[in-house]
Amino acid sequence: MLKRRDYKRSGPDYRLGEQVSFADIKHTFGINHIRIGSWVEEVEKHKAANLIFDALADLACILQCPPHALGLRQTLNLAFGTGGQQGVQAHYIPAHRELALAKNAGAGALAHEFWHAFDHYIAPKAFHIKPGGAAFASSAWLSDSQLIEHPLNRRLSQVFATTLLSADGEDCHEFVTRAVALDRQFGRQYFSKPSELMARAFEACIESYSEISNPYLVNETLDSKLAHAGGYPSEGHRVEIFSRLIDYFAPLGAALNR
Repeated sequence: MLKRRDYKRSGPDYRLGEQVSFADIKHTFGINHIRIGSWVEEVEKHKAANLIFDALADLACILQCPPHALGLRQTLNLAFGTGGQQGVQAHYIPAHRELALAKNAGAGALAHEFWHAFDHYIAPKAFHIKPGGAAFASSAWLSDSQLIEHPLNRRLSQVFATTLLSADGEDCHEFVTRAVALDRQFGRQYFSKPSELMARAFEACIESYSEISNPYLVNETLDSKLAHAGGYPSEGHRVEIFSRLIDYFAPLGAALNR
């Protein structure tokens, strides 16, 4: 868990040193609604607004998307300091389409949870999903749901294939194999879930982006117990996945900017 003094960010100064508000976040990133916990003090609110603004701006920059695209066509909700489980940095609630960041432990988890939000949002737009079927696009892809024919959807399918399949496409990638081993070690299915595999792969690629470093956006995919246990893609695999991500998000961002 990061402490505030550990937020050593390196990247563009989007705010030009100015204080921003959660209203600025809502407007700039196309967020539908923002909830702030009643126990969040004004000083904490100001610090958090700057941190979240910079993190989202960094994410948009890395993905080569316009900032407003991160709001997922104004369907994504954001919560800060509204409660949660002890030790949980952040979580995404599909029923409310809400990305929730803990007040004191939300650092480093934003990229991971954004992928969950995106994975959920894009599922019915990329796949023909039957009622009661997969809630996430990654799960729909792995269960061979029919892809909705569109150039962007084919690129998204390539993101999943590069992340989860071997080079010849005939077997699962060693990244998946390691996740299955971790699940056996801990006696539960979690690390090998397609939604979690993709979220870890996504955040790993974001942290590996050399021109921007933001520990509030993502942290510990390079150096942590889980990283050393093989819970994230290898360096070479990250390069491959990141290339596919940009192949997808850059034209997606261009389409949303028209």
